[in-house]
Amino acid sequence: MAAAGAFSLREVLDAFRGCVTERREVLLEPYLSGWWGLIRFLQSLGAVFGFISKDAVAKVQIMERHRRGEQGQHYESLQSMVEFELSRGPAELRGRPDSGCRTVLRLHRALLWLQLFLEGLRTGHRDSRTSTICTDSYNASLAKHHPWVVRKAATLAFCALPSRDAFLEVMNVGPPEQAVDMLGEAIPYIQSVYGITQELFAQHSLLDLP
Repeated sequence: MAAAGAFSLREVLDAFRGCVTERREVLLEPYLSGWWGLIRFLQSLGAVFGFISKDAVAKVQIMERHRRGEQGQHYESLQSMVEFELSRGPAELRGRPDSGCRTVLRLHRALLWLQLFLEGLRTGHRDSRTSTICTDSYNASLAKHHPWVVRKAATLAFCALPSRDAFLEVMNVGPPEQAVDMLGEAIPYIQSVYGITQELFAQHSLLDLP
């Protein structure tokens, strides 16, 4: 799936809803589809989120290459990917900047920021400052993984964010109340994917991959 086109919150909801199997496996195809939807959300907000959306695009493309590659059968789910890459030894896992585990870890950290930000938009008031919601979400997630100069630039950029209603209009699902309702439907699915991934990576000591 290409990253072109308008953002659709419905598309993100459907993708993340289809991510988790009955056995609590996270399927990579819908996971990456959900990420393309989130990237369109970031891109629709202009240059403010450029530094995050460009990185996310690069990471999603790496994962798509893994899915389409010779070892694609091992990249059907996050669980099968972790098992396969760990079987090749820790040295190769840590030495390969394009390993699936390292790449997903970067997306995983950004997903927490987006999850917190979307939840802040959902629960905020009409006059809530989106710059504050975004900065608080960033500080509680991605900031700890970024150098000071990036943190400073991000915090400054967030000051230029549009109003909460403008954000809700970008969701493309009707009036703000409808967008809030759909966020309430979508966020638990994103939280579920995040939680399972966190548990899986913690279990295999992968949360601090360089």
